[in-house]
Amino acid sequence: MTLDDKVCIITGAARGIGEDIARRYLADGAKVAIADLRLDAAEATAARLTAELPGEAIGVEMDVTDEAAVEAGVQRVIDRWGRIDVLVSNAGIQIVHPLHAFPYEDWRKMLAIHLDGAFLTSRACLPHMYRQGSGSVILMGSVHSKEASPLKAAYVTAKHGLLGLCRVLAKEGAAHGVRANVICPGFVKTPLVEKQIPEQAKSLGISEQEVIDTVMLGKTVDQEFTTVEDVAAIAHLFAAFPTNALTGQSMVVSHGWFME
Repeated sequence: MTLDDKVCIITGAARGIGEDIARRYLADGAKVAIADLRLDAAEATAARLTAELPGEAIGVEMDVTDEAAVEAGVQRVIDRWGRIDVLVSNAGIQIVHPLHAFPYEDWRKMLAIHLDGAFLTSRACLPHMYRQGSGSVILMGSVHSKEASPLKAAYVTAKHGLLGLCRVLAKEGAAHGVRANVICPGFVKTPLVEKQIPEQAKSLGISEQEVIDTVMLGKTVDQEFTTVEDVAAIAHLFAAFPTNALTGQSMVVSHGWFME
C-alpha cells in the first residue's frame, strides 16, 4: 500500500500530530498541503519537510471555521496539483472547564474548530474526489470519541460527533469510491496535551505529576503516552488501504487506555 504521487491535505499540520502525518506521507512519495491557520508556520514546515524527505509539500493558509477560507485553500491545492486524494481533518484545540461553568463562547469555539472544520473541509474536498472516483477522508477523533472525561464537555461532544459524520461520509461516498475513517488517539504528548497538564491540575486540585500518572496514563497498559508516530502509522493505513473494507470505521490508538 503506497501513497506515491497521491495529493493530500492535512489541516493543523504545521506542528504536532499533523506534522508527523505529513512526514509519513511525504516519506511515501505523496504530495502534501500543510494547511494551517498561520501561513508562515505552514510554509516553514512545508519547506523543512521537503528538504528532508521525498515527495513535495506546500503551505496553505486555512482557518477551518471559515467557509470561504476553506474553499480557497482547497482550490489552491487543485490549482497546484489538479486533484485531492486524501483529506486529514486534524486541526484542533483543547479548552477545559467544568460543565456548569463552561463559557458559551468557548463551547462554540471548540465545536466550530472540531466539527464545523471537519464538515467544511470534507464538503470542499468531496466534489473533487467524486469527480475522480476515489478518495479517503480521515477525521481526527480521540479516545474521547468513545469515552467521557471531566472538564471536557465540548471536546467530548465534538469528538463523538465526528463518528457520526464519518459514517455518513462512508455511506454517501461509497458510490463515488470515497472512504471515510476516524483515528482516535489517546494522550499524545503534543503542545495541546502539555497545555492541559497544569490546567487540569488546577481544576482538579492535584499535582501535575498526578495528572500525568492517573488522569492521562493511569488506564494505559504500559504507562506510556501514545506517540505521534503511532498516530501517523494509522493515518497512513487508512489513506493507503485499497478497498472499502475499513470504511466507516474508527481505530483507537491509546496503549490500551480504551479498548473495545
